Amino acid sequence: MTAQTFTAQMSVFKGQWRLYVVLLNTPDPWPEFGFDRALPVPTFTERTEALSVLGFEPIPGATWAWAEDSEAHGEPASPVVLIAGTQVRSRTGVIA
Repeated sequence: MTAQTFTAQMSVFKGQWRLYVVLLNTPDPWPEFGFDRALPVPTFTERTEALSVLGFEPIPGATWAWAEDSEAHGEPASPVVLIAGTQVRSRTGVIA
């Protein structure tokens, strides 16, 4: 059986980085990992370890893409919010 693929994202929430895996079409809460800090930005290794704790792993060859958003939608003077995303898969036997 092939593992399902998902999108993992990372952003700052309440002043701290958090990583979460987007699970569509389910009422279940999304798996989430808090890094308990604002700086420095979690390293690639820390993100991979956090995904492992959540039962996921990056898809081979996947890279993290960074996007910019604003705190207040449609307000050009609003503070910037950075969001990182990558493709992950469930580890065998963890998520059906």
